[in-house]
Amino acid sequence: MKQKTMEDMQKQVDDYIGQFKEGYFSPLALLARMSEEVGELAREVNHVYGEKPKKSTEEKRSMEEEMGDVLFVLICFANSLHIDLEEAFDRVMNKFETRDHDRWTRIEEEGVKDE
Repeated sequence: MKQKTMEDMQKQVDDYIGQFKEGYFSPLALLARMSEEVGELAREVNHVYGEKPKKSTEEKRSMEEEMGDVLFVLICFANSLHIDLEEAFDRVMNKFETRDHDRWTRIEEEGVKDE
């Protein structure tokens, strides 16, 4: 299966939403929905890595599924505001690679020692 680009994903979501009269939710509603999805991801992380086990009555969900939900809503949010997520990502990576270039301790290459 061919890897999808962010452009592919944004188009796929836009095609899906475009078949409904309601279209995209408002930015405020999308932000609320994203907050809900991030909360569900946090709950799942807490169940797996935290001290709060699932109740026997709780539905089994995966972090992969929860992250997919967050990504879908993020793409909806970006599409509704006509934001190209590939471009947004490139801007953020440039910021990290320049502004934060020396912020973190780098893993040294094998065989290279401090002089």
